[in-house]
Amino acid sequence: MKNIAVIGAGTMGNGIAHVFAQSGYTVHLIDISADALSKAKATIIKNLDRQIKRDLITEADKEATLSRISPFTSMEQGISTCDLVVEAATEHSDTKKKIFMEMDRLAPGNAILASNTSSISITKMAAVTQRPEKVIGMHFMNPVPVMKLVEIIRGYKTSDAVTKTIMELARNLGKVPVEVNDYPGFVANRILMPMINEAIIALFEGVAGVEEIDTVMKLGMGHPMGPLQLADFIGLDVCAAILDVMHRAMGNPKYAPCPLLVNMVLAGNLGVKSKTGFYDYTNGLKGAPVAGKFK
Repeated sequence: MKNIAVIGAGTMGNGIAHVFAQSGYTVHLIDISADALSKAKATIIKNLDRQIKRDLITEADKEATLSRISPFTSMEQGISTCDLVVEAATEHSDTKKKIFMEMDRLAPGNAILASNTSSISITKMAAVTQRPEKVIGMHFMNPVPVMKLVEIIRGYKTSDAVTKTIMELARNLGKVPVEVNDYPGFVANRILMPMINEAIIALFEGVAGVEEIDTVMKLGMGHPMGPLQLADFIGLDVCAAILDVMHRAMGNPKYAPCPLLVNMVLAGNLGVKSKTGFYDYTNGLKGAPVAGKFK
């Protein structure tokens, strides 16, 4: 594999493009929005500069990485010559299925189609293609250039050969791939999201405040970041969407998003990306918890 297409230039998409390009692959970063592509490039440059400051790469490495990334607003042009297409669009089942239908129609017949989904069924996406054996999940962790884990999710018809290829590819990126089966939330979010949801429920019920809950989990459980700050970092809309997928798929009320989480998403308080979540991020860094009661 040499040529990689990444569909979606948001937080995950630009991170995935970054790591592939830094590992020597030619990357086509695709988004219908030219503005999103410009923002993605700026984010990649900022993250590469951060790596230079930490003596992880050189200026020459940065320039080489950027030279391997080409932006496209046309999916047809962007994926026509690629060996692997990684979908990193919004976490919405119908949207992803439509994208996979187009990926299947436009990508070369031997190309592998992957999704960075964090909860949606790989089998469901594979079912709308003519190559279900070549459809697989590559769930990168955020921030992609930093986090080592990649969940490799096998759909019901994903072949052994494709799974082996993608496991090896992830290792070539310097990641640690873990193979899991196709069930709602996979492993990472099936365990993580109920914990985050329970932390929000504890806040909603007045058990303790924002900083108190996060401090207990950091100092008592050894977590590097408290669950409420982590939810802000992931995006409260993303957390709610993942919980909703698991709740609908498994019918278990323990996966139902807390009413507080639902209301915060409806109000547009999404965490770091909106500068307001459980904490205030007006100055770009985590500030004090947002004033007022979380009800």
